[in-house]
Amino acid sequence: MSRIWSKITGMMRNRTFIGADKTGNQYYVRTELIDGIMKEKRWVEFKGEVDSTSIPVEWICWLNGQRKVAPSPEEMAMLEARRQRVKENVALLKKEEEERKAREGSSRKITTMGKGDGPDLKSFIQQLPVASEGDKSGEASEATSNKQKEKEVADQAKHEPESAEPTGSGASFRPGTWQPPS
Repeated sequence: MSRIWSKITGMMRNRTFIGADKTGNQYYVRTELIDGIMKEKRWVEFKGEVDSTSIPVEWICWLNGQRKVAPSPEEMAMLEARRQRVKENVALLKKEEEERKAREGSSRKITTMGKGDGPDLKSFIQQLPVASEGDKSGEASEATSNKQKEKEVADQAKHEPESAEPTGSGASFRPGTWQPPS
């Protein structure tokens, strides 16, 4: 029991206060020997209720070891002022956007796309090139000649005995026509 008590009191005495954030959370560090290597342990003691979302990003980075040096009070003040300016700029931009929409009024039709709405395919189809009549007849004659060739190949296959061995030559190869034996 005395060993446990000495370890606990040793941990409390062997810590170094590094800093505190604006909410009152305090940050500590302790160096200890683990597996023959000196390692630095960092932790936070919360003021009041334990709320990990109250820790600023800079202190999170320090706790995780992404920062070697803890954030200084001057740095924290500078970053807080910057965050405040960003919030003010966002509020100003939202206000300007609302004023612009109010000036435009309801003269402009506003469309929204929800889960049920799909893209406007009519405008997409209008952008596609329209095939001329000559192209259509050429495609039709090509399709019929392909069907005739497929029929001829099928007739030849009926007359030849079936074999488990693959047969064929490069001259008779036609992409997309091979089917596995059933």
